[in-house]
Amino acid sequence: MYAIIDNGNKQYKVAEGDVIRVEKLNAAEGETVNFKVLMVSDENGIKTGADVENATVTATVVAQAKAKKIIVFKYKAKKNERKKQGHRQPFTAVKVEKINL
Repeated sequence: MYAIIDNGNKQYKVAEGDVIRVEKLNAAEGETVNFKVLMVSDENGIKTGADVENATVTATVVAQAKAKKIIVFKYKAKKNERKKQGHRQPFTAVKVEKINL
C-alpha cells in the first residue's frame, strides 16, 4: 500500500516505513506530524477525491538537517564581474509510521 502526500507545494509517494526528505518543517526531532493525502493505492485499487478526504499519513521527524552545498557562480565575460555563492537547502527527514484511511 502506498499514498501520495502533499507538502510544501510538492507531492511525495510514500509507503509505511519509508524515510523521506521534505521541505523544512517546524517540528523537533521525535515529534509526530500529519500530512494531507491526495491518493491511496491498496489491494482494493486506487482511491482519490472524496474517498480520501479524511485520510492522513502519520510520520515521525527523524532529523532536521541541510543538504550538500551547491555552488552558484555568476560571471560576465570581459567585464571583470564575478559572484560566487554557496547554498545549503534545509530539509526535514521524516519516517512514515502509518497511512490512516
